[in-house]
Amino acid sequence: MIPTYAKVLSILETNPYHPSLRLHKLQGKLHEYYSISLDTQYRMLIVLNIDESTIIPIDIGTHDEIY
Repeated sequence: MIPTYAKVLSILETNPYHPSLRLHKLQGKLHEYYSISLDTQYRMLIVLNIDESTIIPIDIGTHDEIY
């Protein structure tokens, strides 16, 4: 998972809206967070504040683990 993680972070820094990340705002109890895909199994939960150029990774895990 390490190479995928490094690649995703690089894309995230360059273009947080890159289609491969599948960035989307969450709803419900996680409404303050966004999610991106590391691969078909793993997701990264993040706080995203484009205005201040801040991206804070919160959690990494499978869909069921972080949602």
